[in-house]
Amino acid sequence: MSDFEKHIGRLKEGIEKAKQLREYAAARKEVLEQQLREIENEIRAQGIEPEKLDEEIKRLEAEARQALEEAEKLIPWELIKAGSRNRNGGK
Repeated sequence: MSDFEKHIGRLKEGIEKAKQLREYAAARKEVLEQQLREIENEIRAQGIEPEKLDEEIKRLEAEARQALEEAEKLIPWELIKAGSRNRNGGK
C-alpha cells in the first residue's frame, strides 16, 4: 500500500468519524431543545414568561429579603440577651 493510499484511507476514516460526531451532535441538540421546551412550558405553567425569568427571580429574592428583615424585627433580641445573662449569672 502506497503512502498515497494510506493518506486517502486516513482521510476517509476521518470523514466517517466526523459524520458520526455530527450525527451524535444533531441528536443531542434535538434532545436538549426538547428539554428546553419542556422547561419553558413548566415556567409558563407557573404564570411566568421564560424571557422574564431573571426579573421574577430578582423580585422573589427581594421579597424573601424583606420577609427575613421583618422576621428579624419580630424577634425580641434584647430580651433573649437579657435572659441569657440572667441564666449565666450576669455574665
